[in-house]
Amino acid sequence: MGEPGASDAPDIGERLRARRRALKMTLQNVADAAGFSVGFISQIERGITVPSLTSLIAVCRALKTDAGSFFQPPRVETPITRRHGRPVYGLGGTPDNAVTYERLSASFPGNVLRSALIHAPAGFHSEPMSHEGEEIYFIVEGALTIEIDGERTILEAGDSAHFLSTLTHATWNHTDRPTTIFHTCTMDVFGDEKAADTPASFVVKRSSPTFDTD
Repeated sequence: MGEPGASDAPDIGERLRARRRALKMTLQNVADAAGFSVGFISQIERGITVPSLTSLIAVCRALKTDAGSFFQPPRVETPITRRHGRPVYGLGGTPDNAVTYERLSASFPGNVLRSALIHAPAGFHSEPMSHEGEEIYFIVEGALTIEIDGERTILEAGDSAHFLSTLTHATWNHTDRPTTIFHTCTMDVFGDEKAADTPASFVVKRSSPTFDTD
């Protein structure tokens, strides 16, 4: 299993800023269209915050572009993956603060399941969001707090959650160690479909998850 290197991380923030300026959109325009705060969009552009795959898709939809224009996750053309043969990739950041992914699901015409191992560093919060489809979280190692439609649950290793993605949901690695999650969803997080064929039904909630950090 390979390790992501800093040189491999695409400079997504600068490229998103360039796209926004090319469209003559303000930060407020993008924030309103994507459902985020202006501050969050600004932090992504300046490289202070690394977006998750789903939040990147939301921003790219606001910018009327395909997320695949900004990063290229590995494609899996065969039905089998091997533990030591899967590349580890992310959207930037450092190993201590960035989420990384290992793609598990294959690419073939008509596939609807997208699966990955997600490695969430200690303290990582996802933004509250809702979007099309459904998804499953299975905790492989560590623990994760998940909030679904206002109900918060702690998932330990071996626990799972399956829910409609249209429900507002957020996650938090409340531990001091990385958490590994086997995640499956029906949203096109890998960019396998053409942007024109993807329904623009993504909503990201502006409010922060109600996690206590004391």
